[in-house]
Amino acid sequence: MPTLAHYLYVSGALFSIGLLGVLLRRNILIIFMGLELMLNAANLSLVAFSRFHPGLDGLPGYNAQVLVFFIITVAAAEVAVGLAIIVALFRAKQTVHVEDLDTLKF
Repeated sequence: MPTLAHYLYVSGALFSIGLLGVLLRRNILIIFMGLELMLNAANLSLVAFSRFHPGLDGLPGYNAQVLVFFIITVAAAEVAVGLAIIVALFRAKQTVHVEDLDTLKF
């Protein structure tokens, strides 16, 4: 049976992979995927803490799981807006490399 530590190790590994993707890659789509991976790692740790630390009444704390649904909703909105911006930048500059996107004007 997996313990809280197992879930936190996986969450830390996912967050580290996402952080490395953001810091080391130059493709804006990979950076965007790294950000989403970091959000999912935070969601995993929230759900793990919610599951393994019950409240005073013995039931799991559902506040963290409700917070996860809000984070997923914000992440979905971020994907919609972010991909629209990335598509607009690609149409204007014909590239998705961060070094080539040095100005905010089209």
